[in-house]
Amino acid sequence: MSVENIEIDTLIVGAGQAGVAMSEHLSNHGIPHLVLERNRIAEAWRTGRWDSLVANGPAWHDRFPGLKFEDVSPDDFAHKDQVADYFETYARKIDAPIRTGVEVKSVERNVGRPGFTVETSEGMIEALHVVAATGPFQRPIIPSIAPEDGTLTQIHSAQYRNPQQMREGAVLVVGAGSSGVQIADELQRAGKQVYLSVGQHDRPPRAYRNRDFCWWLGVLGLWDAVAMQPGKEHVTIAVSGARGGHTVDFRGLAHRGVTLVGLTKSFKDGVVSFNADLADNLASGDEYYLSLLDAADAYVERNGLDLPLDPEARNIYPEPECVTQPILELDLAKAGVTSIIWATGYAADYSWLKVDTFDAKGKPLHQRGVSAEPGVYFLGLPWQSRRGSSFIWGVWHDAKYVADHIDNRRRYLTYPDAS
Repeated sequence: MSVENIEIDTLIVGAGQAGVAMSEHLSNHGIPHLVLERNRIAEAWRTGRWDSLVANGPAWHDRFPGLKFEDVSPDDFAHKDQVADYFETYARKIDAPIRTGVEVKSVERNVGRPGFTVETSEGMIEALHVVAATGPFQRPIIPSIAPEDGTLTQIHSAQYRNPQQMREGAVLVVGAGSSGVQIADELQRAGKQVYLSVGQHDRPPRAYRNRDFCWWLGVLGLWDAVAMQPGKEHVTIAVSGARGGHTVDFRGLAHRGVTLVGLTKSFKDGVVSFNADLADNLASGDEYYLSLLDAADAYVERNGLDLPLDPEARNIYPEPECVTQPILELDLAKAGVTSIIWATGYAADYSWLKVDTFDAKGKPLHQRGVSAEPGVYFLGLPWQSRRGSSFIWGVWHDAKYVADHIDNRRRYLTYPDAS
């Protein structure tokens, strides 16, 4: 299918999990559409993460309703390549009209006529509706405090692949969400001296009483939370499916040899300063962890479930020295640190979407993916409709809502004049 000078009802930009889900629901409505992807289907899963990455949820949970993983046991965690293969298989299953290797350069609203003019690397497209399904992980963020020091190798977690990639010497990993903690763990197991900068975080149990935490969030109704708690906007989630899945325990990492430090504050003359907040950050993570265990126990009691007790889940490692005597300053050269990995998240990049639906900081203005610009939609955003929006299955349900909205809008636009 050529994309040169064509007209289409709905254009989907991006063929990751969001774009594939959107295509399925539009097809169910019989809405003509086209999906454009500048790379390959689910490219971010293949080349945008480290080699050993697996999904953070088990295979029974992290999938679309219409297809199971063929080569992954339900309670196992799919490797990133298996996830990418899954979406390619799903796209074939639903016969999604995807064109790969086509970059969308700009989208502009037409003047004096409906729809949008879309400039691509292979020609122009006229579309009545545009769905930005590029997701939130577009532009890696390295904070402004990063030192200008040519003796250090500095990369974002998006560029990290494996321990063999790293220079000789110790590594400072800044950020202790799912990416940072897994990378720090992998580097330490490979024999690296690792310093892990830990900020505020939520630390759920990987599993409790023979149920994965994804199951607990489901039965407790926590996936359906429609807004993040105030003050939690920058709190990361420390969870891992690595090595068969395990609960992230920062004190356990420390007892294995990882040196924990507080939130990274500044760099000056080869010395990095940390906030004196490590113990508080760990305690806050413990509070979240234990509150989920309490909620799970109450649910079991209330519903009379026969789930095995799990008293070891409440065992807490003793405080390691790096917590009782926290490091507030670290001379990088003296500590042998030669590399810094910034596991500090991503920013969205919608510079190609030249329409009026962004706030002063470039954040999309939308209601459950329906933007402030009529005819423009977003899909794959964190908290797009609820907490579950960040997971694969959540994207599928959000896509259904957006497709339903497009279908309803089409009904209005095609209303026959009664006269």
